[in-house]
Amino acid sequence: MDLSRRSLIAGSAASLAALSLPARAAAPTAADALLDRLAWGLLDLDPTTATSLGVDTGAHAALRGRLEDRSQAGVEAKRRFLQASLKELAALPRTGLDASTATSLAVVESAFRTALDGMALPYGVATIGNWRNTPYVVIQNVGAWLDVPQSLDGDQPVRDAQDAEFYLMRLAAAPAQLDGETQRAAAARAMGLVPPDFLLDTAIAAMGRSMAAAAAPDGPYIGPLARKTAAIPGAIPGDFTARAARIVTAQILPAMERQRAELIAQRAMAKSDAGMLTRPHGPEWYAYGLRAGTTTTRPPQEIHALGVEQLRALMAQMDTILRSMGLTGGTVAERLTALQERPDQTFGNDDAAREKIVAYMQAKIDAVRGRLPQAFRRLTRGNLEIRRMPLAEEAGAPAAYGGPGSIDGRIPGKIWVNLGDPTVHNRVSIPDLVYHEGIPGHVWQGEYAQALPLVRSILTFNAYTEGWALYAEQLADELGMYEGDPAGKLGYLMGLAWRAARLVVDTGLHALGWSREQALTSFMDATGLTRPNAASEVDRYCSWPGQACGYKLGQIEINVQRDRARAALGPKYDLRDFDQAVVDGGNVPLDVLAQNVSRYIDSAKG
Repeated sequence: MDLSRRSLIAGSAASLAALSLPARAAAPTAADALLDRLAWGLLDLDPTTATSLGVDTGAHAALRGRLEDRSQAGVEAKRRFLQASLKELAALPRTGLDASTATSLAVVESAFRTALDGMALPYGVATIGNWRNTPYVVIQNVGAWLDVPQSLDGDQPVRDAQDAEFYLMRLAAAPAQLDGETQRAAAARAMGLVPPDFLLDTAIAAMGRSMAAAAAPDGPYIGPLARKTAAIPGAIPGDFTARAARIVTAQILPAMERQRAELIAQRAMAKSDAGMLTRPHGPEWYAYGLRAGTTTTRPPQEIHALGVEQLRALMAQMDTILRSMGLTGGTVAERLTALQERPDQTFGNDDAAREKIVAYMQAKIDAVRGRLPQAFRRLTRGNLEIRRMPLAEEAGAPAAYGGPGSIDGRIPGKIWVNLGDPTVHNRVSIPDLVYHEGIPGHVWQGEYAQALPLVRSILTFNAYTEGWALYAEQLADELGMYEGDPAGKLGYLMGLAWRAARLVVDTGLHALGWSREQALTSFMDATGLTRPNAASEVDRYCSWPGQACGYKLGQIEINVQRDRARAALGPKYDLRDFDQAVVDGGNVPLDVLAQNVSRYIDSAKG
């Protein structure tokens, strides 16, 4: 089953890791049919995911012209789907299932129950198998005003006239999506839920810039269509860009103005309290955000203490390397900052610098590819391109993020890099960044997940996804990518400290009542990041409570499982088999990860 997806995975001989999840039956079972039906049900609720996966074709091609309903009615439709789906799953006979199918069913049930719990809260966005859970329907890094342009630019295919029509249909659907969000944001405001003033200031300004560019021929809505239709061999009938301009001017811009007016109304009520502690139902919401973001029930105080402990050890390692480079004066953070500002580590602050940054990132990706046979039994393609983020997104976005492309390989995976301020990037921080976002991180792991049933490509778990990406940074170090590059090694350790600091700062903001300035100071002292970079990070933790804690907790758990496998197998242990078991098992909650590793251990023992 799903041979077209499985064919994406390159490789030859079967491995012990492959044995950890037995092959699926040749004939579809009732469980297979249910999993497939649930996948298409999810995609019907979120059509842009079908486009990003490249499965909006054939009988499902109409999905390419639709957008998710983000109104309260849309939330209720999702709730009904989840409740009905869980009843079907409960009624499904479980005897005789192979391990892979049993894992898929456990993953779906976990994702659906967690989403329902989030939807029971009085406000916010509770995603179904996604990491973007947030109390705020619209803010500096959340909302259709960001998602629609990025999807149209990055994922929406335009290969013929029908595709161009689908593009226009999505444009025409954007106003309703924006208004649905605006109505929910207004309802939350009526409950007393208002984002921090500094987040609103960023969002209002960035949305204003986006609106100013919206109707331009090369703007975020019309520009991608113009470029994509121009690239089609031969002319296609229809003045698509003129039609797009009319939709943007007459429909999208008024909806954006309504949404921006709601944010301005919120700003009149806003305070500078950064976290959830003082907001209505805030502690309850944060408990959910932590559980969804980490797939654990660890309390915030425990997570905070763990972050402090990890930071202490990482600081000692960085201090040793800095001293070996002759950097002995000041704190570790001050020395890291000074190193990143040295001319030999920076690129500049112009378009030439932006080009150099992308080229440097690409060189690191090219270099690590050759070492991956030391870490995996079967190599996937690693279909990847590095793209600049849409301009409207840059102000509220992190330094970069990435993920796999479409299942059929026609749309490559991407590292979206924030080039609004090129000085954020340097030779210290870039290697670690590309290993995390690209290869062997998000893009690499995501392609293995795409070999599983379709529903497993849709559902993701933050602690696994980000834990793997952080573990991928560790693998790059273990594969020797920092030999002769102490600055890059410092960047790697700085990245680990960054994620450990997230445990401290996220819990500080939302459970301990920290201010934004207190969080910024703590974060910069721990990581050596520049203030602009640190500010975008801290602001992100304010808008996605709990999400930032998944990285380090996920990496810690993968290493716990690796140590367990090494101890259980002794001389039979092989890193390639362990890593293959983890990626072949797909994106899972952390308790299911432990079950998958147990199966690998049993298989390896023979």
